[in-house]
Amino acid sequence: MIWVETVMQGVTLGGLYALFAAGLYLVLGVMRLANLAHGAFIVLAAYVILLLASLLEIGPLLAALIAAPALFAAGWLLQRLLLNRLLGEDILPPLLVTLGLSIVIQTGLEKGLSAQSRRISPGPLETATVEVGPAVVSLLPLLSLGSAVLVVLVLQWVALRTATGRALRAISDDPATASMVGISPPRLLAGVTGVSLVVATIAALHAGTLAEFQPASGTAYLIIAFEAVLIGGLGSPWGALAGGIVLGVAQTAGAALDPEWEVLAGHVAFLAVLLVRPRGLFPRASG
Repeated sequence: MIWVETVMQGVTLGGLYALFAAGLYLVLGVMRLANLAHGAFIVLAAYVILLLASLLEIGPLLAALIAAPALFAAGWLLQRLLLNRLLGEDILPPLLVTLGLSIVIQTGLEKGLSAQSRRISPGPLETATVEVGPAVVSLLPLLSLGSAVLVVLVLQWVALRTATGRALRAISDDPATASMVGISPPRLLAGVTGVSLVVATIAALHAGTLAEFQPASGTAYLIIAFEAVLIGGLGSPWGALAGGIVLGVAQTAGAALDPEWEVLAGHVAFLAVLLVRPRGLFPRASG
């Protein structure tokens, strides 16, 4: 029974990790751009939700709905005005710029709001539980898993069933040819970054209600996101969900054996998967 609950807790924790990864997967999969500011944007979104909920005296869900368009606009402008100019064969410029942006966001939050840990109050949901088979699971992490599945379903539908998804696949494969057939890479890529920050806002809502966060938390979020994306591979958004669940189960299993092994167990699982499947569980088709 203990191990059943441990696995269930790992799967639900994996839902949160999948939300961290899904936004990064979008940018990395389409643009081959490793956005090192992704974790910082999750933290920034969490602070925006917290401030809106406090100032407007509204629930965190409504605050997140208000914050999401603002984060989309920030992502759209960032890509349109800055990152589009850096895309090319050399991967170093976007890496340096997004690393610098991450440092600016973290430092700005520390100076403006202090380095004190905060948490978004989930209200009565904090103590709510549900029975899943023989296990009793807290409702909050179960909601994060449901949100992750919903996000992945939407991303998969857009990628396979819409003209926008087909255009993005064309841009990912060959931007120059895509431009020749009337597709506008700068505009669509700006939209991708905007959507990735909307997903980051969803992740921030769940991360902020599940645990405390601070300006420096972005580094841990970024590492988790990268590990989940690399475990899952770039062939499908389901890879982000699979990668998140692998990390979540590994961490809860490690913690069950020894609390000091929690984080290490996730890193070991990451390395083990890549030793067996270097391109991840859902690799992008080559050729």
